[in-house]
Amino acid sequence: MEHIDHILIVDDDREIRELISSYLQKNGLRVTAAADGRHMRSFLETNSVDLIILDVMMPGDDGLVLSRELRAGRHKAIPIIMLTARIDEMDRIIGLEMGADDYLAKPFSARELLARIKAVLRRTRMLPPNLQISEAGQLLSFGQWKLDTTARHLIDSNGTVIALSGAEYRLLRVFIDHPQRVLNRDQLLNLTQGRDAELFDRSIDLLVSRVRQRLGDDAREPTYIKTVRSEGYVFSMPIEITEAR
Repeated sequence: MEHIDHILIVDDDREIRELISSYLQKNGLRVTAAADGRHMRSFLETNSVDLIILDVMMPGDDGLVLSRELRAGRHKAIPIIMLTARIDEMDRIIGLEMGADDYLAKPFSARELLARIKAVLRRTRMLPPNLQISEAGQLLSFGQWKLDTTARHLIDSNGTVIALSGAEYRLLRVFIDHPQRVLNRDQLLNLTQGRDAELFDRSIDLLVSRVRQRLGDDAREPTYIKTVRSEGYVFSMPIEITEAR
């Protein structure tokens, strides 16, 4: 039986929920709408979804709080698109840092949202071209670290688990999948976000900084992600791929 992608919309504006739901359903998607975080949590207790659309500005727990909660719990692998009336660049960066996979400013067209949904789902399901074994159960080892591709977190040499946001995981995977290769900002933007998303260079610099922090990498003398002046970044460590037990 063919899988139909299931989208969960979390927005306190009934008109927006109905508009988005109607358009996405007409385009072959299954849609569930929730008015707030409480309804979202209740639905996710007994149901699975392929992607969540989160409004940032909601009474009670807003989209940033809910995104952080999702990334810290058992639903951390579900892609998130945030909707907001704010268009300030820093707000968008904060949204990405809280775990959003994409960020769309209001007002927006339903057609653009559908394109973003398809792009995010495509990115999250895309196997890196140079990895030939199954994504499930992989441990990617480099230096003192292991990246668990199932749980999407880091494990240090002492066995301590380091959580990653969706954006941090994707960026680290891009580096790991292209070791010893200089990648400029445009390449990193395309590989981590796709051409359909509205992006900005500063998000990559911020994410590189965040991933370096996760790895304990000194930005002045980095061991893992090195800066190549006027060109971009390069992941300098060799990678060993094993299957997790």
